[in-house]
Amino acid sequence: MSTEPTRAPGDCAPARVADPVCEGEPVRLGTPAGRAVVVAATLGSGMALLDGTVVNVALRSIGEDLGAGLAALQWITNAYLLALASLILLGGSLGDRFGRRRVFVVGTLLFAGASLVCGLAPTTEVLVAARVLQGVGAALLTPGSLAMIQGAFAREDRARAIGLWTGFGSIAAAVGPLLGGTLVDLASWRWIFLINLPLAAVTVLVAVRAVPESRDPDAVRGFDVAGAALTAVALGGITWALVEPGSDAALPAAVVGVLAGVGFVVVERRSRHPLVPLGLFADRTFGAVNGLTLLVYAALGALLFFLVLQLQTVAGWDALPAGLATMPITVCMLLLAARGGELAQRIGPRVPLTVGPLVLAAGTLLLLRADADTDGLRGYVVDVLPGITVFGLGLALLVAPLTATVLAAAPDRYAGVASGVNNAVARAGGLVAVAALPALVGLSGVDYQVPDVFEAGYRAALLVCAGLMVAGSLVAGLLVRDPR
Repeated sequence: MSTEPTRAPGDCAPARVADPVCEGEPVRLGTPAGRAVVVAATLGSGMALLDGTVVNVALRSIGEDLGAGLAALQWITNAYLLALASLILLGGSLGDRFGRRRVFVVGTLLFAGASLVCGLAPTTEVLVAARVLQGVGAALLTPGSLAMIQGAFAREDRARAIGLWTGFGSIAAAVGPLLGGTLVDLASWRWIFLINLPLAAVTVLVAVRAVPESRDPDAVRGFDVAGAALTAVALGGITWALVEPGSDAALPAAVVGVLAGVGFVVVERRSRHPLVPLGLFADRTFGAVNGLTLLVYAALGALLFFLVLQLQTVAGWDALPAGLATMPITVCMLLLAARGGELAQRIGPRVPLTVGPLVLAAGTLLLLRADADTDGLRGYVVDVLPGITVFGLGLALLVAPLTATVLAAAPDRYAGVASGVNNAVARAGGLVAVAALPALVGLSGVDYQVPDVFEAGYRAALLVCAGLMVAGSLVAGLLVRDPR
């Protein structure tokens, strides 16, 4: 008599450790089930990517419509990043335990419901609260999208399936500024959120009807809820103090944030099932590359936040051309990111990780040319295109080696955790930078609507971003070593 547990129809659990079994057989790429997995995963992650790229384009319109100050615009961006950075690791663990498809569908439905509230929000307070819920949904569906592919496909098809998922996701990122700018200019900023509803409906329909369930039978039974809660409190407290530096609550929020951060370290050291195994950071390369990630993605998040507002407020551009201005970054990533990974494989990661941030810094400094005289196509070609293209080249040189080096520095059994930690660090970097930089460069209130004032802040912010990237280069050059 067989001792194998009975599986429900459509249920797929990894056999032993890695190889999935779906109703007795792994999913193959060319089959209807294989196509369904890729479509559902791409639609879900693409929806989250779209949201990340279109909101910056719409910030000025949102602020003018709802009467929001600069701090409120920061919270519209940061509320989403705060929830996502705090919970993305927990979201991956929930999928491993309860089923990747199930958690992915729950996350997609939550994301869609929150998007509806965002689109109908009558005040900035309601919009910010809904953005938190969007971030929670994204924290469930984002790791689930890749985990469904990893858990459902036969081993020999996984790389191709992940390649398709990555390629289609890049297309979603490229479409984001175009779609967001068009919706803002021709309809309303509210449609950048409402567009998620039909996308989510199709995603859930495909996932429920055609995607096999998968889970990790060896997943731990406990969850580090305390670690996740302390992460949220730490990031939330520090973010509040940075966004509202003059408020009475700023100092208490900072103290609570720091204490929660210390508590997180204590809990992780003592937990039987830590959210972040701190022993990973004993590897110098792992710690260094995550430090580099924090610095570079902080600069990236702040630069995109300031550049789109600069083009709208100071140069007088509409939302659509301001959003499209960053398109060369996506083009460079699509065409050259894989080459960056190949280069790092050939010569080792140290040179790309050291040179990449310097190229990013050079592109950032070139974007200082964007000002009130940046008008029309000629202004874009002269003042924006060179800097944004150089920036995209630096990112293409950096991203693939960075991800590969993080994974290589961790033991194989922690590959998923290492990837999740790096993803969370990247989100946290953008969160802290967007929270801190406006006040640091002297911007507040409705300064984003005053061209002369905002331009001065923009120039100071870009100098800080360039400095962060140079610091990242130093971290890589001093601490990262090529494998023997």
